[in-house]
Amino acid sequence: MSTPTTARRLLGKTSALSPTARPARTARVDWRLRFALLSVVWGFSFLFIKLGTQAYAPFQVALGRVFFGALALLAVLLVRREPLPRGRRTWAHLTVAALLLNTAPFALFSYAELSIPSSLAGICNATSPLWGMALSLVALSEDRPTRRRFAGLGLGFLGVLTVLGAWQGFAGIDATGTALALLASLCYPIGWIYVRRTLASVPGSPVALTGAQLMASTVQLLLLSSLFTAAPASFPLWPTLSVVALGALGTGMALQMQYGLVAEIGPTTAQMVTYFIPVVATTAGVVLLGEQLHWNTPVGAAVILAGAALTQTRTRPRATTSTSTSTSTSTSTSTSTSTT
Repeated sequence: MSTPTTARRLLGKTSALSPTARPARTARVDWRLRFALLSVVWGFSFLFIKLGTQAYAPFQVALGRVFFGALALLAVLLVRREPLPRGRRTWAHLTVAALLLNTAPFALFSYAELSIPSSLAGICNATSPLWGMALSLVALSEDRPTRRRFAGLGLGFLGVLTVLGAWQGFAGIDATGTALALLASLCYPIGWIYVRRTLASVPGSPVALTGAQLMASTVQLLLLSSLFTAAPASFPLWPTLSVVALGALGTGMALQMQYGLVAEIGPTTAQMVTYFIPVVATTAGVVLLGEQLHWNTPVGAAVILAGAALTQTRTRPRATTSTSTSTSTSTSTSTSTSTT
């Protein structure tokens, strides 16, 4: 669940998302319905992870996720007759991006949910924009901080402390599992910064780049699974279906829907799906898995989302007639290979 909020900053000038590449015909399904479906699919991903780890090792859950996600996107590319990216340099960068955006966070979330509720994992995922804002202060010189964004950063981490019950000494919270989930959310902005610096000018649609990235992650997780886990002795129905759904729906179909929404309604509105994911994840965990919900969890989650929203605010650039300034601004945007 790479966060769409972090990815929004990088959804720039690509052949698949540019205005000239938008489909001419009107979408058959209203964008609001697709927006709601995307929120549900990504929110349920944490429940699918929890169910998957009941029968499979965390590395295996992550492997199934990227494998079925890759199959879904490769099927889209086959229908569209789009090629995969070419060039050793491009694939080398995609391999690193796969490690940061897929292999590491997917495995970390799977290990985290061995000891924490899926609802808490979903809330930890919502901290990714906060990490991204903090890292951008150091790594992205063009991403200037503002007082409002600093306030959002502080408010967001106050929400984290609220969720964890800091005033109670973090009682009842598994420190290791929570730390793994927070580390997983930190991987996303690190990965996006890497993508922004290395893959911004690579030709090809986001679907092609993401499909290649998931293929690289599949190889990585296949190697890790073979080294550190034993082959499954059985394939129980519900955990297996959960892993398939996690990959095909939560990583494959959801990405395709995200790109369509960005092209149709713009990244600013499309990224709002981020703020519904922890709500869906918490509801699914409580209703379907019987996870306990204390008052500080929804309150802290609301504070986190409010802080994340503040960190995403931007000041409008001053209008300029300078051609060089316009060119510089347009080239600062980049291609994204978002995965969730």
